[in-house]
Amino acid sequence: MQNKKFVFNVVALIVVAAFVLTACGGSSNASGVTGPDVAKGYTGTKITSVPQNLVSACKKEGMLTIIATPPDWANYGEIFADFEMTSGVKINSLDPNAGSADELAAIEANKGNKGPQAPDIVDVGYKFGAQGITAGDYQPYKTSNWDKIPDTVLGIPAKDPNGMWIGGYYGVLSIIVNTAVVKNVPTNWADLLKPDYKGQVALAGDPRTSNQAYMAVVAAALANGGSLDNVQPGLDWFNKLNQAGNFVPVIAKTGTIAQGATPIAFFWDYNALGYRDASNGNPPETVFYPTPTVASMYVQAISAYAPHLNCAKLWLEVIHSDEGQLAWIKGYAHGVQQADLEARGVIPADVKAKLPPTAALSSAVSPTPDQLTAAADLISKGWMTTVGVDIPTPAP
Repeated sequence: MQNKKFVFNVVALIVVAAFVLTACGGSSNASGVTGPDVAKGYTGTKITSVPQNLVSACKKEGMLTIIATPPDWANYGEIFADFEMTSGVKINSLDPNAGSADELAAIEANKGNKGPQAPDIVDVGYKFGAQGITAGDYQPYKTSNWDKIPDTVLGIPAKDPNGMWIGGYYGVLSIIVNTAVVKNVPTNWADLLKPDYKGQVALAGDPRTSNQAYMAVVAAALANGGSLDNVQPGLDWFNKLNQAGNFVPVIAKTGTIAQGATPIAFFWDYNALGYRDASNGNPPETVFYPTPTVASMYVQAISAYAPHLNCAKLWLEVIHSDEGQLAWIKGYAHGVQQADLEARGVIPADVKAKLPPTAALSSAVSPTPDQLTAAADLISKGWMTTVGVDIPTPAP
């Protein structure tokens, strides 16, 4: 899941395995597709604020096909359960650990396909909003609460004015630390270069292919004389980290953090804070935000060729309902409508108490799609020439 949302190297992906589910697993819906329930283990809510005509139309279609959306990514499992409770149909989940480029490739590969391998909905990194429009991969839909969705978040557009895509949530780059291994917790970028952290600092993926990892390079650039238009200093900083012997060329995961193989790692805050909670103190972990840091929005769009169009529209209604936005917030993701929820006082006190303080997020900035594209190109080409260390992909 931490390798979700790849942003380079489009792979021609034709998804042939699909999973549709019941709470007990193994049964089927009208499509005849079977598999484990992606919503199993999560408590769903029947959302009554969504358009009931879409609920009826979706029930007739009998399926929603999603792709690249793990249930434990930003608490998506609860949203799956909400959708299933609301619609009465199950979710068909394709390749949860695919990336944004793979999602668009799956749309392209299944243009004429009405079967379960054709995605109805995509959840992609921010720059793929514009890219999908250019490729003709999306179709427009404005939710019934369109006016409540802000025009901008983080200083960038939060929705396409024509309804081709809608921003759902964003993450802020943070650092998780296994404090059973790291007794003196670093607090800033300069600290990470100290000898105290030899062989301890890792990324969530290869920055040439992983959005989380690539954005860590962008953040490092901001902290070391660069800018959103000049990320070379970020590559230079990672070269220093590697030369100091502090960088570990291993993809950080919950297991490697807990084992101490990668006790200091860069992750989106919703992943890091979720991992911390899941560890339940064994081992003890802490999460902090380096200053400056970056944020990245993920956007959702309906495939131009969606076989289950009404279910796709209902999905957008669900994720932009109060319940959908609250589910992301419970998973530490920052829903784009969070300010509206706060203003109306609908965020439960226990959820609000868990959220990171606003001050911790104040240094976060978000690149525009053009800046993302330029930086991605530079990092993809310059990682090996500047940093010179490969990061092997673990075996499945």
